[in-house]
Amino acid sequence: MSYPPTGSAAPPAPPPAPEPAATGTPAAEPPPPSGERAVWAEGLRRLRAAATTEPGRLRIIGAVLAALVVLFGALTAWQVTDRSAAASDVLESSQPLSRDAADIYRSLADADTTAAGGFLAGDRESAASRKRYTDDIATAARLLVRASANSQGSATAREEIERLNDGLPRYTGLVETARMYNRQGLPVGGAYLQYANDRMRTQLLPAARRLYVTETGRLDADHDDATAWPWVALAAGVLAVGGLGWAQRRTYLRTNRVFNRGLLIATTASAVALLWTVGGHTVARAGLDDSIEHGARSLRVLNEARIATLQARGDENLTLVARGGKVTGPDQRDFYEVEYAAGMRDLAGTGQGSDAAVGGKLREALALADDEAGRAPVRDALKNVREWQSRHAEARAENDRGDYQGALAKVIGTDRPTKESFDKVEAALQQALRHEQAQFRDAAEGGRRALTGLAGGAAVLAVLAAVGAVLGIGRRLSEYR
Repeated sequence: MSYPPTGSAAPPAPPPAPEPAATGTPAAEPPPPSGERAVWAEGLRRLRAAATTEPGRLRIIGAVLAALVVLFGALTAWQVTDRSAAASDVLESSQPLSRDAADIYRSLADADTTAAGGFLAGDRESAASRKRYTDDIATAARLLVRASANSQGSATAREEIERLNDGLPRYTGLVETARMYNRQGLPVGGAYLQYANDRMRTQLLPAARRLYVTETGRLDADHDDATAWPWVALAAGVLAVGGLGWAQRRTYLRTNRVFNRGLLIATTASAVALLWTVGGHTVARAGLDDSIEHGARSLRVLNEARIATLQARGDENLTLVARGGKVTGPDQRDFYEVEYAAGMRDLAGTGQGSDAAVGGKLREALALADDEAGRAPVRDALKNVREWQSRHAEARAENDRGDYQGALAKVIGTDRPTKESFDKVEAALQQALRHEQAQFRDAAEGGRRALTGLAGGAAVLAVLAAVGAVLGIGRRLSEYR
């Protein structure tokens, strides 16, 4: 028996067993990317490779900075242009349309009041009174045509304009019929005039008020659009300035150079554009807000006061036209006298004494007026309203005693009639309206002017900043060549 020598190598391993034959198709290698996928893959590979070197990082930083400042400029130009257009709409479109709607309401109310006064005068109706009525109707018709042309697709405005266009000829026909019977001395003329007045109160004036509310709502919407902050542009501006500041700090830490001229130019241009956007929009908001708070709001209240004045005068005239033929309530009070008293409360309130205690639309207008030129005519209106109420009480007392002619003389006569007080109130309110309209235009124009040139300026500054950023990064890249 023999033994292997000590320390000899181990016997060779047995040969590997043969692999079993594959039962299926062997797995194929994944195909290399082709087409767009290959382009993207190659681009990402090169980008990753570039990001590992300082020149590559600088190129990426330059591209990002240029994109940020261009984006900031584009967003600023876009948002500021929108707000500038809305500010122009406030001044040139929506407020004039709101004013036209108020004038339609006023013209209709004044026509109704003048028709009642002319009816009372009968054959003594003056040519001026007749002309005032026809002018009111012509003004309402002309403004309705203009409102229809500028309704801008508002379904509500179109409906109200159609309703007014349909009802106005019917109203004027009733008034002319009333005048015809009145000239013949027939009492039925008063019934026609009351029917015309009823159509005015229940159909035309409510439609005119809804049109006014619609146009005023458009004014408010345009104001909101014009004063909305351009948050997207401001955020892009902060991001651009922050990115440029970071790039300058990075350059300083790596080179110990305090300033890089290109990046400094880019940062300055971007900061100027950002500050201009903030400052210009702040001034624009202030002007447009002032135009609403101290212009449009005052105009609304003064328009309502003027309409209340006209309606109160119409009710006073119709009290005598109806001669007690229309009553209301369980105590059988004269309908038009009740309406007159309600109109006076709405106009001047129920307070006595100082202006601050008067109440009503005139008190509200007095509180909104922000200078003496605006307050003085409102005070005159208040004083003449009190005089009107006192004279009306005298006329009412004459009528209650059965002296119709005496009451008529105190309403439309020549010796201190209520018509004189009414005319003074009208004149004072017209003066106040002219003043507030001028204030509105001045404030709104100032707000719009603050945005002038901002969109174009921001775009130019953005281009300058982008060029500065590219040149600044290019200066650093040249040091590696």
